[in-house]
Order: sequence, then C-alpha cells, then structure tokens
Amino acid sequence: MKLTRKTKLVLNTGFSMLLQITTLVSGFVLPRIILGTFGSNVNGLVNSISQFLNVVTLLDLGVGAVVESALYKPLAEKDNDEISRIFASATKFFKRLAMILLAYVVVLVIVYPLTGTVRDKFDYLYTASLIVAISISTFAQYYFGIVNSLVLNADQKSFIQYSINIATIVLNTIACYVLVKSGFSIQIVKLTTSLIFLCRPLFLNFYVRKNYSINRKIKYTGEPIKQKWNGMAQHFAYYILTNTDNVVLTIFSTLANVSIYSVYNMVITGVKNALMTMTHGFKSIMGEFIVKKETERLRNFFAWVEWFIHTGTVLIFGCTGVLIVSFVRVYTKGVDDADYIQPLFAFLITLANAGHCLRMPYHNLTLAAGHYKQTQGNYIIATVLNIVISIATVKIWGLIGVAIGTLIAMFYQTFYMAWYGYKNIIQTDMKQFIKQMLIDLLTVVTATLATFKVPLLHQTYFYWAVQAVEVFAIWVIIVIAINLIFYRDRISYTLKRIKK
Repeated sequence: MKLTRKTKLVLNTGFSMLLQITTLVSGFVLPRIILGTFGSNVNGLVNSISQFLNVVTLLDLGVGAVVESALYKPLAEKDNDEISRIFASATKFFKRLAMILLAYVVVLVIVYPLTGTVRDKFDYLYTASLIVAISISTFAQYYFGIVNSLVLNADQKSFIQYSINIATIVLNTIACYVLVKSGFSIQIVKLTTSLIFLCRPLFLNFYVRKNYSINRKIKYTGEPIKQKWNGMAQHFAYYILTNTDNVVLTIFSTLANVSIYSVYNMVITGVKNALMTMTHGFKSIMGEFIVKKETERLRNFFAWVEWFIHTGTVLIFGCTGVLIVSFVRVYTKGVDDADYIQPLFAFLITLANAGHCLRMPYHNLTLAAGHYKQTQGNYIIATVLNIVISIATVKIWGLIGVAIGTLIAMFYQTFYMAWYGYKNIIQTDMKQFIKQMLIDLLTVVTATLATFKVPLLHQTYFYWAVQAVEVFAIWVIIVIAINLIFYRDRISYTLKRIKK
C-alpha cells in the first residue's frame, strides 16, 4: 500500500513518541537497577565505556547525514539506479568503518583498563570483558544496519525502524532485569543487551531487501555521494556535544562524577531524544520541498516547524528544569556513595540541552538543503569552544565546568544556524526568530516563577508524580495563554491538522 506524505508524517511522529516513552521507561529502570546492585563506580564505568565506544561514530565524518540528503532526490524521482549507486558507495564506506571500529575496540581493551581512575577500582579482566560485551551491538550497527536505516529515513519511513527499536528495548529491559535480579555479572547483562540489539540491523536489512529494488552489486564511476566529506564538521560538533562531558570527566575527574553526570544526562537525553526524534520526518519533508523547488511551501512549513519545536522545547525542558533535582533525589534515594543533588549543574545542563533542541529547525534545514561545506566554520568554532572551556573549567568546577562548556557552544551554534538558514535558504529576515526567542524567554521566566516553589512532599515516586503533574499543568496553561496572544494562528492550524 502506497503511503502519502501526511500518513508517513503521522506514523513517524506517533511511533517516535512511543519509542521515546519506551526508551525513557527503560532508561530509568535499568540504570537504577545497576546503580542499586553494582554501585556508582560500576555505573560510571559502564557509562564511560559506552562514551568511549561512541568515539567511533566520529569516524563516519557525518557521511550518514550526507547519504540521507543525497537519497532525497532519487527516491522522489524513483531513480533506482542512482539509489543503488548511493547505497553501494555508502555500504562500502561503513563496512570500512566497521573494520576501524574493530581495531579501535582492540586498542580500547588493551589501554582503557590501565587508565588511572579505572585501574584503581577494577581489575584488568573485569574491565576488558565489559568493553567486549558492550561493543558487539555497536559493531553490528555499522556493519549491517546503518545504510538501511538511512534509506528508510530519507523515504520518510522511519516508523519501520522505530517499531523494531521499541520491540528490542522492551525485550532487553525484561531480560536485563531478570539477569540482574538473578545475580548475573554486569558483563553477562551487557552481553545480553548487545545480542538482543543485534536483531535490529538484521531486521532492517531484511526489510530493505524485500521492499526496495536496490542493486547492491552495481558498478559505478566517480562518487555518487556529493559533499561526502563536507559533513565532517557538523558530525564532529554533534559528537563533541554529546560525548565531550563524559570523556573529560573520565580523564580529569572521577568515576563517581561520571555516574552523577550519567544520572542527570539520562533524564536530559530522554527528553531531548523525544523532541529530536519527532523532527526526523520534518527534515525529509523539507528536503523534498527543496528538491522540488517549492519555496513558498517550504517557508510556510518551516515557520510552523520552528514554532512547534521552540514551543515544545520551552514546555518540556522548562518542566524538566523545575523537576529534575527532585526526581534525582527520589531516584538515588539510598545511594550514599556520591552526592547526586547538584542544583546548579542540573540548571546548566538542562539549559544547554534546551539550546541543542532550539537549534534543530535550523540544523535540519541546513541538512535538508545539503549545505554542509557552507556551514563548516560554525561547527568547528562550536567544537573548539566546547573542548577548551570544558577542559579549562573541569578542574575548578567539576561537573559545572563541563556544563558551562556545552552551554556556551550550543547557544553560539543556535544563533549562527538561525542566521544562516534565514539568510541563505529561507531567504527572509530574522524578525520571526527574534520574536520567537523573546516569547520563549517570556514563557520560561513566567512559568518558572509560578512553579519553582512547588514542593516535593515526600521522597517517593508517587509524590514526585504529583509534583510533576502540578508543575506540568501550570506550564501548559501559561504556554497556551502566551501563544494564544502571539501565535493564535499557529495553534489553530495545529489543531485543525490534528483533527484532520
């Protein structure tokens, strides 16, 4: 059955929301079990290893985003030969990357267990076996599944992979819970996770083979993926944003601080991913408008996307900023080997990641237009800012120092990307952006003043939920009231589309 653009958007949005709910629940359950059973140092070790393995994603140099952009046009035109050439080139690249990952894991197994903070807490075999167990799913992603995922994203069928992700997350949560409660080691738990997640790329490979006429052995001359290397700066900056803090803390601080960071980041990442995943369908639609030169439709759609993402970010991250410390207080109750109550750090890391989400309309617009080379300088500057500030301040302020580095880099990039997108792609002035930011600020100040003293009556999940409902209700009322004053047309349009 052929799916319309609207149907794809509804399915992508619906399944992405379900995926994020599933991920949030799993993300709260499993780390708390590990934290309560194995302690802060093991929890910090697991998160540190995961972040070091994520270094390999830096090596794809943003080619994934470039591949997705390159697929928009041939998919829209049903040019199977061009799709096949792009697929073959991308597959060749990512298989090479998988071999690099394999070599990197070998080096990590040899070197990482000898790192000062790790060596002092765990023996060599314990750490090395944990690295191997965690790395299996990462290797499988690059060797089997990533190009198939890119095809589905570009064809506005992300809901296919969302559904298999939901199934594997549920299965993994149940399996890990049983294993931990049965007394199995952390290595067995993480090996089980890797083997379950191995099902994802295998299923995607099967689905794409069955539903797309792709000649995987096609011969081609020249490079079918234009700007293949110009995605480097964008991807490098994204890697720095999501991984620098953990790596800097591992090298220059303690595993206990890594564990504290991971607990707050677990909440922030869940919230951020919920918003980011919902925008994946928007990017491919904007890419289709650009390819077909439907400029007016692009401007109208982008104006709504900008308002939608800004409003969603303010509402969700605003509530998160008010509630996160009380949640961590409940979540870590009974864990006394580190001080998890860090209000200033919580405020800064929430604000930094809100900035990350505010930049999404402009970042996705740039990717949809394929303007990689044109925006490289901005990403390089943001990268340098994050690294330099985080390293310079971590010894002085610890967790707060790395949060400041992320915050400054992210807001610099948000303002630059907005300026670039309006000037070079949308080709209008920035009055709308300035108005939107002022309304965001007005909303945050008003709602924060109205809710920051809402009390947590007792340190239990029930009373935290009561506090959360009260805070969320007040924020929703204030957000709607302010937007009815300034953006009544956007609210009306959204309600009509939902009803339709």
